[in-house]
This record gives sequence, C-alpha cells and structure tokens, in this order.
Amino acid sequence: MALNLDTYFGGRRMSVAARLRSALFGGLGLVVAAGGMNAGLSQQAEAAAPAACAALQAKYPALKGKTLVNAINPHTPGYETIDPNDPTKYIGFDIDLGEAIGECLGFKLTYKAVTFASLLTTLQAGQADIVISDIYATKDRAKAADFITYLKVYDGVLVAKGNPKKITGIDTSLCGAVAAENTGYVEVPLIQALEAECKAAGKPAPEILLFDNNANCIQAILAGRADTYINDVNTVDGAVKAYPDKLEKATAVTLPYSVGIAVPRNNIEFRDAVMAALTEIQKSGLQVEMMKKWNLPAEQLETPKLVLAD
Repeated sequence: MALNLDTYFGGRRMSVAARLRSALFGGLGLVVAAGGMNAGLSQQAEAAAPAACAALQAKYPALKGKTLVNAINPHTPGYETIDPNDPTKYIGFDIDLGEAIGECLGFKLTYKAVTFASLLTTLQAGQADIVISDIYATKDRAKAADFITYLKVYDGVLVAKGNPKKITGIDTSLCGAVAAENTGYVEVPLIQALEAECKAAGKPAPEILLFDNNANCIQAILAGRADTYINDVNTVDGAVKAYPDKLEKATAVTLPYSVGIAVPRNNIEFRDAVMAALTEIQKSGLQVEMMKKWNLPAEQLETPKLVLAD
C-alpha cells in the first residue's frame, strides 16, 4: 500500500520567492514583482531588496549568482519529498527554507537525492554544498559537518491502531518490540541502549528493522512487521492523518537535539552567511509563515545557534 501523498501535502504549493518578498519587502511598504520559485528575484524586486539581504549580498559577494547543491533525503512529507504533481521537483518546509536562504544571499539551489545515511558523506565528498533535510544536529554528526539550527526536536511514537504492545516511549515498554527506524537516525542508538535495562528486567531486547526512508518504516507497521516507528512528531502525525483507521500516535517525546542545516566544516564564511540569512528570515516572520504552510507547530521554531564538534 502506497502512502497517500495528497493527504500528507494538504494545501497548495506556494512560491518561496513570493513569500520571501512579501515577508521581507511587505513590512517595508515596498511593492515588488512576484515570480516563480525558479525565476529568482525580478529586477524590480532586486531594486527594492531589503537592506538586510542587500547588505548580506554585499558582505558575501562570492555567493551571488552561484548555483549550489543541496543534498536531501526526499522521503519526509512536510519537510522534503517529491512533488506529487511534478516528479521532477521537490516540495516541503526544508525546500522552501533553502530557497528563501538562497533568495536572500543571491544564490540558487539544485538538489541531489541520497539516502539519509549518505547526507553528510555526500557533503564531505564535495558532491553537495549544503544539507537542509530534517537532520538532527548532534555533537557526533558535527564531526562531519558544522550545523546551524532552526527547529526544536519533538519525536512522536507511531504504533498500530489501539497500540497493542502498549508502547509508551523510548523506555522499557519497547522490550521485545520491533521498531522500524531509518538508518543513521539518532533514535537507533537510543533504542539499542535499552538492551541492558530490558535484560535486567528479564525481558528481551528491542529489535530494530532498518530502512532508508520514512515511507518504508510506516509501511512496516501497516504490514505488521514492526510495532512502532519513532521519529519527528510531524512525520508521525502525518502518517496518522493518512491512515487514521490503522495508525495512531502513542505519545510524544522530547529529544535533546535541534534540527540543523549542515555545511562543510570550518567553511566559516559560508556558515556565517547562511546563519545571517536564516536570522533575517526568522526576523521577517517568513519562517513562521512557512511552518504554518507545512503544519509545523510554531513552538518548534528555534533561534539559530551553532552545533560544532568539540
């Protein structure tokens, strides 16, 4: 059974460029020309560019006019996935956010679709310039990339309708249960760490089935191969919305992480430019508007901070 993408992607597709202009220019009482997502800023919009983004383009001139590669794992509805109306394009909050950052700094983005586990190695290999793909910023991952955070992390616990295994979170209720998870996700070691506690209680350790994307994890529960899938609460809520008669959210858990944009380590100029643009996007209210568009709770917004390796 395939995921119902139309259910996941409720709401019409909107132009990032138009939203950026409305948020950044509208507050200044300026009139700008609307344009398509891939058209870039029009001449009229460029002439009316807000002082903040104009200043950033002047400060970081090497980025203006460039085309950069964003490595994504396009299987997280609401964040980044294939456009059901046009399989050559991607849509989602992270896609909109990346386009807005590019608009502010004067560069365009193309996309390289890879498995989640390959996101950072693709960046390290120089096959991508940036990663904006619902990736949690951790100290361990910061050994491979510098991170700029933009969202707080709340995980949901997806289970079959009725929660037959009575799972209550990343705790001993998972003893003997089968968890479907994405390869490389932070939830994997957290579940694995329960083994000793389960054994001490005389119970079997949790079993983990690893997949390369969210859709396969959800399908594992629908097929009866897994008991739970623990991941971003918005992804879990989307799955419940798509299959209300078959799935439910058992609970939500707070993880000590943030969602971050990954950039090459020690490329301080690029890192600072992205962080500055993100800050202006948040100040303008555009990030909040994009979060509303993609049904992300406003309380998940996080003021940008750096997560770097020790």
